[in-house]
Amino acid sequence: MRNIRKQILLGVVSFLLVVGIFSPVASVEAATPTQIGYVNFTYLVDQHPDTAKLNEELKKMQDEQREEYKQKEVGLSDDEKKALAIEFGVKVEQKRRELYKIVADKIVIAANEAAKEKNLGIVIDSKIVVCGGVNITDDVLKKIVGK
Repeated sequence: MRNIRKQILLGVVSFLLVVGIFSPVASVEAATPTQIGYVNFTYLVDQHPDTAKLNEELKKMQDEQREEYKQKEVGLSDDEKKALAIEFGVKVEQKRRELYKIVADKIVIAANEAAKEKNLGIVIDSKIVVCGGVNITDDVLKKIVGK
């Protein structure tokens, strides 16, 4: 009986401590909520005016790599051909990332501007939104295309 009272008393004291410690934090958070915005990043990349030009540049590089591979593969063993294909694949992937970063950086700048205008504290990709938030994809797109 004594142990049960002791456990109940400890539980009540613990509860009061937790409520006492965290209630000021909770009231501060409630007073200043962070608005969350989201964008469809893939859509914005596809719609970005520079994307078509960058895709052409990447395709040109892929074509050049294919031609170079065809020239160098003559007389190579299967393992050497695989190694050469991997080497060229890595070069193309590095170029793709470099080109993608150019567009992505511009989108992030536009998203930051739109977020400030909408008083949003955070902007995330729409793929991770379950519910809620403010869709600013169109606002960002207008900044990107200048309309």
